[in-house]
Amino acid sequence: MEETNTLVSFILPVYNVPPQMLGECIQSIMALSLRPFEREIIVVDDGSDTFAVNDIEPLADEIVYIRQKNAGVSAARNRGLQMAKGRFVQFVDGDDMLLHSQYEHVLDLLRYQECDMVMFDFTKETEAELSYEDQDPVSGAELMRQDNIHGSACGYAFRRSIMGSLRFTDGVDYSEDEEFTPQLLLRAENVYRTTAKAYYYRPRTTSAIGARSKRDRVHRLEDTRAVIKRLKKKADRMPTADRVAMERRIAQLTMDYIYNVIVLTRSSHYLERKLDELKREGLFPLPDRDYTKKYKWFRRMSNTKAGRAILLTTLPILTREK
Repeated sequence: MEETNTLVSFILPVYNVPPQMLGECIQSIMALSLRPFEREIIVVDDGSDTFAVNDIEPLADEIVYIRQKNAGVSAARNRGLQMAKGRFVQFVDGDDMLLHSQYEHVLDLLRYQECDMVMFDFTKETEAELSYEDQDPVSGAELMRQDNIHGSACGYAFRRSIMGSLRFTDGVDYSEDEEFTPQLLLRAENVYRTTAKAYYYRPRTTSAIGARSKRDRVHRLEDTRAVIKRLKKKADRMPTADRVAMERRIAQLTMDYIYNVIVLTRSSHYLERKLDELKREGLFPLPDRDYTKKYKWFRRMSNTKAGRAILLTTLPILTREK
């Protein structure tokens, strides 16, 4: 039994987040039906140009504020985990918000169900439908064997005790969630999923995911490939049921990686070079599995030079039109 009255520790990594956005993020947490002793709002300032706490002075008494030398989002989240005391943990990016009515449903599941994780949906709208459906709980391993998952660490609340020694890999700026989330899921016995759109995602061009320079694109791709390699190395040592679950996730991430090589570089030379590297690492061709229609189609297309030529021509156009 976990000896704490704090139900949820909210961990907010921030780096040069506009004060208004950070204030709105904190206020969205304060508006929830959590008494002050039931919540913990940990703001980890990852070396912003100015002290973030000075910009939100009226809210300073409501938060735990930590400032560190700039080390990236992984290190900031790890620092927050060091401080967390809640039975559950929720990551929130400092420029996003939780949507009140929808997240209240997440809190109900945390309070009244024996759950290790509650996974919910994102929205880019400030108003979300109040109707939603819940699925029967399953283990994280079963979920990963049967379905694709959303890797974002902001898309779920989890019981802190299941984490053990698991942490984010320091120094990873992109795809850090994709390494952490599947490993965490394999430790979860009861995972609840709801279609409640509880998290308002506010895209910013200055955020890591919005970076557009060639150097940033290559950095993103290399971080992703390194994550896939580490997951594969771990999967090779797992019990069969966990390994099968992780192999599905690795195949999905590898497909996404190849897709992004095409879309972000549009270079056949770069693509062929990266596919050769994946071959040497045992990651390409993609496994012949009946995962999804999209996966099977992409596997067939990426397996031949002619198919890859079609992907190089069509995918950047389709992506631009979305």
